Amino acid sequence: MPRTKPFDDHTLRYEEWFLNHPSVYQSELEGVRNLLPRGGEGLEVGVGSGRFAEPLGIGTGVEPSAAMRALAQSKGIEVYAAPAEALPFPDERFDFALMVTTICFVDDVDASFREVRRVLKSGGLFVLGFVDSESPLGKGYAAHKSEDLFYRDAIFYSAAEIHSLLRGNGFDILETIQTVFGDLAAINAVQPWKQRSGEGGFAAVWSQKVPAGGM
Repeated sequence: MPRTKPFDDHTLRYEEWFLNHPSVYQSELEGVRNLLPRGGEGLEVGVGSGRFAEPLGIGTGVEPSAAMRALAQSKGIEVYAAPAEALPFPDERFDFALMVTTICFVDDVDASFREVRRVLKSGGLFVLGFVDSESPLGKGYAAHKSEDLFYRDAIFYSAAEIHSLLRGNGFDILETIQTVFGDLAAINAVQPWKQRSGEGGFAAVWSQKVPAGGM
């Protein structure tokens, strides 16, 4: 069952994080932007309030939280009430898909990746941004999960674990990048992204759908 209660009950607090950490947000946004294709129809899985979809020009999303969904819809995004494991779209609908800080709340990651693969066209791209469990930030979040309103039930993953899950569900890994280095409160400028993972609190994996015959 999607873990939406904190997002429905504390919507304004969620949005305040972005207002209080503008350079962190912009660093993550630019890292993702560098991996997305410049054209084609995209889908964001777990679109939230549209903080990534809107500036990235993604017009379609799915979001199980009613409060988050309403915010995204107010920004002109077509949002469907659905979990990541049951996308309400036909096969091979989209050119690319995006999932940002959503995987840690997904109940069945394998099922969600199979669904993303299903709705992507042949050769479609999947960009997945996440809190890296191997980074100092990820380790700090994990150590204090019980104190965090949003992350107390989250499951954090390393880049190696993400790679394994993606490969096991029909994707090739093209590139992995990282950003958000250092203490969040001290980040007051947009940080450049670097390849690989383990240092930056936010990592993003760029992958591609493997044709059925290549699996």
